[in-house]
Amino acid sequence: MTSESSRIRPVADLFSADGRLKAVPRKPARREALLAHLAESLFEDGREYGEREVNEALLTVHEDFSALRRYLVIGGFLARTKDGSAYRRQQQPGSHGGATTAVA
Repeated sequence: MTSESSRIRPVADLFSADGRLKAVPRKPARREALLAHLAESLFEDGREYGEREVNEALLTVHEDFSALRRYLVIGGFLARTKDGSAYRRQQQPGSHGGATTAVA
């Protein structure tokens, strides 16, 4: 009971009553929990998304979609093609440090 509620609550607390993200957390652990939640709730496994689709999905929760997109890629939650035209949700976050995984 406590492990699930402790995982969910920090993420839920980041959103206002209307479902919008209040702010992107500065603390790495909270930001990572948020990014995992966004990747899982906004992007389907196995589906390729264009940059515009990613931007539109992220705009539903926060106006700074470009920062969220960048955090998702850097954190390994979304893989991006070299030219940045296509994105795909990762099963597990990749290595940190900005490496991007190519999408076929």
